[in-house]
Amino acid sequence: MRLGYKTLSSAIAFFTQALIYTPAFKGRCNRVGKQFLLYTGTPFVSGPLNIEIGHNCRISGQTTFSASSHYPEPMLFIGNNVGIGWQVTIAVSSRVIIEDNVRIAGGCNLFGYSGHPIDATERARGMPDTLNQTGEIHLKKDAWLGSNVIVKSGVTIGKGAIVAAGSVVTKDIPDYVIAAGNPAKVIKDISGEQKEAQDA
Repeated sequence: MRLGYKTLSSAIAFFTQALIYTPAFKGRCNRVGKQFLLYTGTPFVSGPLNIEIGHNCRISGQTTFSASSHYPEPMLFIGNNVGIGWQVTIAVSSRVIIEDNVRIAGGCNLFGYSGHPIDATERARGMPDTLNQTGEIHLKKDAWLGSNVIVKSGVTIGKGAIVAAGSVVTKDIPDYVIAAGNPAKVIKDISGEQKEAQDA
């Protein structure tokens, strides 16, 4: 009896995902590539956000994508073969660009805008953040963000760079390094290891 119930529950979850959640999210996007996998629900999308997703991407349904009110056409661009884990938040000001083969682990936050002004009086009045609190975020090809990484506005994560779990990235990270800490700093150069892997 218990096995039958689990089988039925799994079947219902599968068909709900395939027939409701995935089509609903695709309908909200401007473009979605082939072999797209959305699992465990559907992302919460707020604001006038344009979303383009490449081929062979895997995104958790327990994610949030939001857009700033400062820009007329905010864009979230996700390249090919990108993985985005559960409870990830991506807040887009003008643009967030995620290139091919990027991995974003669970609990990460990409903050292209702050959401509230620095001035306490304006904040108490419910005013939005100011334009100078916003900025683009760019994750270059093959970058990997560990769990619970925070990326602030105006930051570029270099090609093949790895950001350790729990780090807070406030400045650009170069290509092929490991960065860690709050604020994140380069702790290791892995460019040589990358060349060895490519030559193998």
